Amino acid sequence: MINILVSEIVDYFYAFLLPFVRISAFTLAAPIFSLNAFNVRFRIIVATALTVLAVELVEFNSQSLSIDSLIMLVLVQAFLGLFSGFVLQIISGAVTVGGQAISNSMGLGMANLIDPTLGNVPVISQFLVILSTLIFIVADGHLVLIQILMQSFTTFPVDRTFSLNIIYDLFIEWTPLLFVGGLVLALPVIISVLLVNAGLGMITRSAPALNIISVGFPAIMLAGVIIILIALPGIVQRIDSFWREGFNTLGNFFGGL
Repeated sequence: MINILVSEIVDYFYAFLLPFVRISAFTLAAPIFSLNAFNVRFRIIVATALTVLAVELVEFNSQSLSIDSLIMLVLVQAFLGLFSGFVLQIISGAVTVGGQAISNSMGLGMANLIDPTLGNVPVISQFLVILSTLIFIVADGHLVLIQILMQSFTTFPVDRTFSLNIIYDLFIEWTPLLFVGGLVLALPVIISVLLVNAGLGMITRSAPALNIISVGFPAIMLAGVIIILIALPGIVQRIDSFWREGFNTLGNFFGGL
């Protein structure tokens, strides 16, 4: 009787530990949850609460596993959680790259802010990251992530390993968004600012006495701000499409949500 009770306790412990490792790794890498504004205590509370929900989806029998196998399973859970968060962090990276491209085209490449998550980033990047975070919350992204995370325990049970080929394929398919997405996001503003620069060049040729340094830089920055305001609805729509594409990609990876 005592042996049965002890074995059940051990099974429940591992059934709690392995999902907790995956969810904790996910909260370290996923958007919103990985922000430094959320301290370690908050992340532990969130991971514990989600693990309690996930335990109902986990079936684990530790009797047939060795210590080496258990260690391998823990590493697999950590890797799977980190990779899942990394897939969506690429969207935040694309938004940052787009903001950097816009800032450089406007002459604001040296106007940086200290971001606890991203480090030194231009002000336009910081604005777009905040905008992206608001879009993520409005789109119920946090709820979608929890749903995907729960689904992952059905598609990838905690007591099994999986081939790295599926991870590699998704990585190759999704990583280019980091640069292509940033370029698509910034391209309308870059082209518009380029036309403004061309116009200022023509004005300088026709009026050589004009001090282009004192007039051109403020004009370019003012034109850039106006262009961003005009292009803002399109930028919001594009960021929203990035998030939805990321949710669909991760959902399909974890079982076709």
